[in-house]
Amino acid sequence: MKRTITAFSACLSLFISMGMSAAPAMPLSQVEILKVASTSGAVEDVSDGREQTKAHHRAPNIKVFVLERGYGREPTATFDGQAVDGVRTPVCNKGAGMVTCDGAGTTVGYLYTFDLGNKEDGWFQFSNTSLVPPYTRLQTQLYIR
Repeated sequence: MKRTITAFSACLSLFISMGMSAAPAMPLSQVEILKVASTSGAVEDVSDGREQTKAHHRAPNIKVFVLERGYGREPTATFDGQAVDGVRTPVCNKGAGMVTCDGAGTTVGYLYTFDLGNKEDGWFQFSNTSLVPPYTRLQTQLYIR
């Protein structure tokens, strides 16, 4: 019995020490629309903070790429008020910039890809709330022509 308690205590101590050595989650610090791509052949970089696309993107399959730095807990994306689904891919800091994590490195954010389907000409909005204090809600939007 004493041997079982000692083994249990050792495992518990190891588990606690592993958890305490993990880095805390980074607060959400930025959300940014990077690119809009469409079947019309246009791939437009919109990361300069503009309010609308220069190119006229045509449906179907308009894709919007959003970068999130830090950790969020409630991502929401809409196009003219209608929810749109997307997929997210973790990104890591490597060298001079952020790249898709390949199983190595520390995740510092996510790249979201949203497919607007047959929708065109309207407001795309993305928002998320930080996973850790101060629980800031960040948002970005772009009018897609």
